[in-house]
Amino acid sequence: MPELPEVETVRRGLAPVMEGARIAGVDQRRPDLRFPLPERFVERLTGATVTDLGRRAKYLIADLSTGEALIMHLGMSGSFRIGADDGPGKTPGGLHLPRGKAERHDHVVLFLDNGARIVFNDPRRFGFMVLAESARLDTHPLLKDLGLEPTGNALDGRALALRFAGKSAPLKAALLDQRLIAGLGNIYACEALNRARLSPKRAAGTVATKAGAPTARAERLAVAVREIIAEAIAAGGSSLRDYVHADGSLGFFQHAFRVYDREGAPCPNDKCRGTISRIVQSGRSTFYCPTCQR
Repeated sequence: MPELPEVETVRRGLAPVMEGARIAGVDQRRPDLRFPLPERFVERLTGATVTDLGRRAKYLIADLSTGEALIMHLGMSGSFRIGADDGPGKTPGGLHLPRGKAERHDHVVLFLDNGARIVFNDPRRFGFMVLAESARLDTHPLLKDLGLEPTGNALDGRALALRFAGKSAPLKAALLDQRLIAGLGNIYACEALNRARLSPKRAAGTVATKAGAPTARAERLAVAVREIIAEAIAAGGSSLRDYVHADGSLGFFQHAFRVYDREGAPCPNDKCRGTISRIVQSGRSTFYCPTCQR
């Protein structure tokens, strides 16, 4: 599943084309994705102007001039493609996923008044689109319980200590709890823990003192999370399995993975002679170095 950096790079690819454009038409090619598409979906979108394209955790949110917002989730294999009314459009970038017969998985097409065509393609149909009142997004069931975004300075050692204090759950599980930190996924949790030299099995509460103040562990982890997310966004995210950018190009951050999917490789941390191991936590693979991650 695309993680926060992948969703953010999709947002950045779509925003210059979508923001300020009016949706002149909609081609809805099936009644549902993961869930049924909203009632009167085509009618409610047609004629609306996209005033802003934002992101919250792993959700793309298009604010519309109608007072509604289109909440979009990529699911496991969803992607957006930018085309043009007079042809298939170009996909700039050095690497591209082969298109093959994938057009049969083009489920929703937005025709914009600037001549662009935004195509949502999802072979597995785990993605979805929901319409909601813009003024009440903070109380929407999909968004109301989301935690702190890991992309800014608000995520510091104190913020982590506040959220993790007293928790006996494994540190990696706490990092993946979307009620605590929004949008952080399995890959980047593994990467951040390795940079911070913290074990994914460590109790989350150990990054805080008994009084709830941040320890040095919390400070290291906060810096590692912010850095890994920023670097992944700058590199265009990670292209694993089905993921593809809005322009068709692949991300490159997977070439910089330190531990993820590197079982048996030497630990990348300085002065560490350990080897990357793989364990399973909550049904997901965790990659870490048992030697330096304590």
